[in-house]
Amino acid sequence: MSSPPVARPDEVRRHNRTTLLRLLHVGGPSTRAALATELGLNRSTIKTLVDGLAEAGVVEEKVPRPGRGAGRPSLLVLPQPHAAVVLAVDLQVEHVAIALVGLGGQILGRNSWNLHARTRTADEVITHVIESTRVLAGDLGVEPVAVGVSVPGVVRRADGLVHEAPNLRWTDVALGDRLSAVLRIPVLVANDAELGAVAEHLRGVARGSSDSVYVSADVGVGGGVISQGSSLRGGAGYVGEIGHMAIRPGGRGCYCGSRGCWETEIGEAALCRALGLPEDTPRGAILVELRELGADAVSAAERLGEYAEWLTLGLVNVVNLLGPELVVLGDLLTVLPESVIRSVAEEVRGRSLVSRAVGGTRIVSSALGADVKLLGAAEVAFEVVLDTV
Repeated sequence: MSSPPVARPDEVRRHNRTTLLRLLHVGGPSTRAALATELGLNRSTIKTLVDGLAEAGVVEEKVPRPGRGAGRPSLLVLPQPHAAVVLAVDLQVEHVAIALVGLGGQILGRNSWNLHARTRTADEVITHVIESTRVLAGDLGVEPVAVGVSVPGVVRRADGLVHEAPNLRWTDVALGDRLSAVLRIPVLVANDAELGAVAEHLRGVARGSSDSVYVSADVGVGGGVISQGSSLRGGAGYVGEIGHMAIRPGGRGCYCGSRGCWETEIGEAALCRALGLPEDTPRGAILVELRELGADAVSAAERLGEYAEWLTLGLVNVVNLLGPELVVLGDLLTVLPESVIRSVAEEVRGRSLVSRAVGGTRIVSSALGADVKLLGAAEVAFEVVLDTV
């Protein structure tokens, strides 16, 4: 029986270097002693790694601001944002945002623009993203080394093919290949809700939770799943289309070809109907209406009662199927009155067998705001960068 292969010293050093850098990138500044404890390495190894990264300009060490403690403060190791910069792209149905994000997650600069029928075509979007990136990178004096793109659709992770993004009217768009051919750097494309889950897991309210689900309700509805600390991607990367669970037999027709999908009951159009607004009401007016409702729990319960019931029903299914510790609500769901979210959470805990078994799945709103998918896109880009910095 042959012995398992033994890692070479250079492989061990590279692994330790990448692990330390990832810890600083996600966790922020830390002392050498804390890094040694977290990574289970001795102090001499940590010193060698930090000294090497500092010499390469990837990190620096600084004395923290004076505190009340006695004695000499320990130096903090800080990632240097400009040591590695990635491009993050958040493509939405009516809006595109781009950002250049430095090591450590700092947004160095950003740009955004609205989409209309003419500018929503794949050719127009790709051209505008490339041109805007060049201008922004030139203004900041940086060069991105990888790209992460968030798309509201079904994406093949292997090559960034957008199989279908119905609300954009895109079908079989080779987004990853087309961007990488021009920018000449690695491009990773993923479903927007999957990237929302990644961002929440690494930098949001799901930090510290190894099993969570991110539920996004916008024009469409999607989900991202973190299972045992990793993003659940399914076959070819197609997973998380929870908006197309059929929950209402004989319900409204959905563009996917089915009827009674969850998306038809809790998406933007459904929320407009619940509020008594036309389905094409501008987003700003919807937000104003919801914020006004937030001050009146009784009125919120009356007007959003049926909407909340469909939200509850879908969440019970999600929790029973995936068994998360935590469900994070994103996009329009974050603006629902707190009283409605509390009521939905209580109902889910009471009606879900799995929730009761795990001690009560928590349901909370995202706190990352409009940047959640930009941050998620940046993180998938950094996945291919950190071991090469």
